[in-house]
Amino acid sequence: MGEPQPFLDPLTPAAIFLVVTIDEGGEAVVRDLLADLPGLRRSVGFRVPGAGLACITSIGSQAWDRLFTGPKPAELHEFPGYKGEVHEAPATPGDLLFHIKAEAQDTCFELAMTIGERLTGAATIVDQTVGFRYFEQRDLLGFVDGTENPEGKLAVTAGTIGDEDAEFAGGSYVIVQKYVHPLAEWKALSTAEQEKVIGRTKLDDFELPEEDKPLNSHVAVNDQDELGQIVRANMPFGSVKDGEFGTYYIAYAASPSVPEKMLERMFLGSDEAAYDRILDFSTAVTGTLFFTPPEGFFDALPDAPAAAEVRESPATNGVVTSGSLGIGTLKRS
Repeated sequence: MGEPQPFLDPLTPAAIFLVVTIDEGGEAVVRDLLADLPGLRRSVGFRVPGAGLACITSIGSQAWDRLFTGPKPAELHEFPGYKGEVHEAPATPGDLLFHIKAEAQDTCFELAMTIGERLTGAATIVDQTVGFRYFEQRDLLGFVDGTENPEGKLAVTAGTIGDEDAEFAGGSYVIVQKYVHPLAEWKALSTAEQEKVIGRTKLDDFELPEEDKPLNSHVAVNDQDELGQIVRANMPFGSVKDGEFGTYYIAYAASPSVPEKMLERMFLGSDEAAYDRILDFSTAVTGTLFFTPPEGFFDALPDAPAAAEVRESPATNGVVTSGSLGIGTLKRS
């Protein structure tokens, strides 16, 4: 099994999330960046000992086909989006996800800036979100976020691919969404009303008893004992100037079917609830699905599509060529 990228590590106080689309003809530059990323991360992180800088890099379905040949992760596909009778989870563009995290924001920013410079003219950053830790792992609604995350071996099982797709064992699937909260409306509710929306107590973070927990509460709709477990790395974000306050939802899973089932229940409803009540106070504005390869993937990237159809030509004296002038595509037979 490959070594997972460090999404299983504890949350850090700071993070930057970059969602990127690849421009036409930008594939070679992107491949070069992906190959160099481990070294770039080490170079920035070494300058700030103890910062714990990590860059978890993930690739979308269409981008995979543009960048690589050979096997593809079995369940990699585009985020489907969900449109319920009341609320909608849109699908938005995204070819690459860079989940940059550290103990301090300066190291995150330095690596994000380096990535941006390397991608200039080859890709477009379509979303940049700066995440931060809010008190004791709370979201901007005031509730602790991620209490039910699996731990230890359970986290590895929930978050990483195993023998079911051996070529990509140690990898993961990740769904990201930005949710914005109308805080004035939320704060107009009493604490007791807020607790019924979430399904947990606000101060001490205990799950409400079954008899007090509404069926449309967030906890009831997303019952992980029933649906399966995911590894969440959610973080708050916001702008006081713009009046924007939100949660960056990021869910890693061994199969995308688990978080997708949760989103189906949240937005499309079930026999027990028409939709997740938290959506009355949490609006999804983005939605994208990626594959997170294991660490070693970036040390030996699969061939680029231009190098896929190789042939041996007598005129080249036994040199195998793809017909492309791209450096690195020629091999000795």
